[in-house]
Amino acid sequence: MLTRYHEEITRQALAEAFSSAALQAVVNANLRQDDLKGQIGHDEYHFDNNAFERASTYLEAQRVLVWEALSVGEAPAAWAAFGRLIHTAQDFYAHSNFVDLWLERWEGQMQPAPGDIEPLVAELLTSPDLRSGKLYYPIEILSHVPWLKRFVLPFLPRDSHAWMNLDAPAQGRKFAYACEAARGRTRYEYEHTVDGLTPAQAALFNGMRLNSSQGE
Repeated sequence: MLTRYHEEITRQALAEAFSSAALQAVVNANLRQDDLKGQIGHDEYHFDNNAFERASTYLEAQRVLVWEALSVGEAPAAWAAFGRLIHTAQDFYAHSNFVDLWLERWEGQMQPAPGDIEPLVAELLTSPDLRSGKLYYPIEILSHVPWLKRFVLPFLPRDSHAWMNLDAPAQGRKFAYACEAARGRTRYEYEHTVDGLTPAQAALFNGMRLNSSQGE
């Protein structure tokens, strides 16, 4: 998913959860996952190359880092880990065929609106038909150059990232479904992460001052 959409989704999903400074730190960490060093050799950052198990393990490892950082009062480290976590979670919907599988459930019926998509349907998350785009380097890199893309696509397999991705509106109507699913998943990941935190840890994570009447 292009960085501008990662930022939009993150801000829309979490605007009421974090202070402006904390949210900016989360956004910054989210977007850094798309730096060049995060693009090569890190399928787990983006759910690429069918790396579902590795990406899920990475996601949970970032959640543990959030909890560990908060336990020692390190809010910036917690925000950075959470930003990385939700980047990976958001990319799942843009880089896999989850949206296709979800829409297939409505085949022959009036298709629901993008806002109706359910991002955590267990049978789809574990479906044997779940796939994510493969990266066919080096030609895959050329597909990211706008004026070259139409010349490169015919040489790439249909299971490539270039064909499968829902990274931007240009990919068609399913992009809106991917965005809504990513937004819902972002809210879920926040709620799952803060569940069980002490009031002090939650206030630290949210970037809010803790009322002195609240206990640890």
